[in-house]
Amino acid sequence: MDDAKEGDRDADTAPLPFRAAVDALRSARLRPQIEIEPTRAPQRLAPFAYALEAAVVDGEEDLADGRLVLLHDPAGHDAWQGSFRLVTLVRAELEPEMAADPLLPDVCWSWLTGALEARGLSYGEASGTVTRASSHYFGGMSERPAASQIEIRASWTPREGLGGVPDTASHLASWCDLLAQIAGLPPAAPGDASVVTLPQRRGPQSR
Repeated sequence: MDDAKEGDRDADTAPLPFRAAVDALRSARLRPQIEIEPTRAPQRLAPFAYALEAAVVDGEEDLADGRLVLLHDPAGHDAWQGSFRLVTLVRAELEPEMAADPLLPDVCWSWLTGALEARGLSYGEASGTVTRASSHYFGGMSERPAASQIEIRASWTPREGLGGVPDTASHLASWCDLLAQIAGLPPAAPGDASVVTLPQRRGPQSR
């Protein structure tokens, strides 16, 4: 069965709160520098999952990229303290002077929590890692300059609202704020967003 047909089947059988949460992701207002589309979701982390991948684009250059996964277990999950969980991977290349800052991991984690709090979002059980990596080139590649990258892996539980549905659109917008910040973009000005209709290549996927 191809991805589109499998997604249609899962969308028909998924619980209503999960379908509503996914619909909100698909209609979120995002700043125009961010290109986003659905991608295949992991199938073993929860009974239902939906994933997006995004990149911050400047001309033909990707300044940062990432993946956001919405998980749902209708029975609830003790470790999550809820029935929904958001899981993310965000990464970007760094300028050498920024990569050398010993406080960089703490700053990057504060960008994640600050992006959520700036939009007044309620969340819990946040956890994750911030990894800084450097690459040095030798031999036939020795002319390439050293490169550094920062990577944030994190997850948190979005608090559920009416009908047991979290405000996933606002969580996605906060995640995009994080992407933009790690890419070095200035904060979005009021109205600096466009209504983005995400491609319907794939629907929610179940285990």
